[in-house]
Amino acid sequence: MYSADGIAKRRNGRAEPTEEMIAGLVCSVCRTDYRRSPDKDARVVSHHGDTQLLACEGVCARMASGSVTGVDETPLPLADRVRNYEVGR
Repeated sequence: MYSADGIAKRRNGRAEPTEEMIAGLVCSVCRTDYRRSPDKDARVVSHHGDTQLLACEGVCARMASGSVTGVDETPLPLADRVRNYEVGR
């Protein structure tokens, strides 16, 4: 398991989120592309402006939010996230 110090360093050392992360298409920690892995359970771990940042359930969510299930919020469906991303381009 990861130590609190390791999680804090990872959280504080990250660069700004990419466009795909902001759109909820890519895990904010391991960079798993949810469009290619639709069966992967994505969890909301924080917000960037008015959009949800997502991470894979488990270790990624814990590293991003401190909880294996992220925050208590349901992510938008993948189809909606893809459509919003394509419209914004």
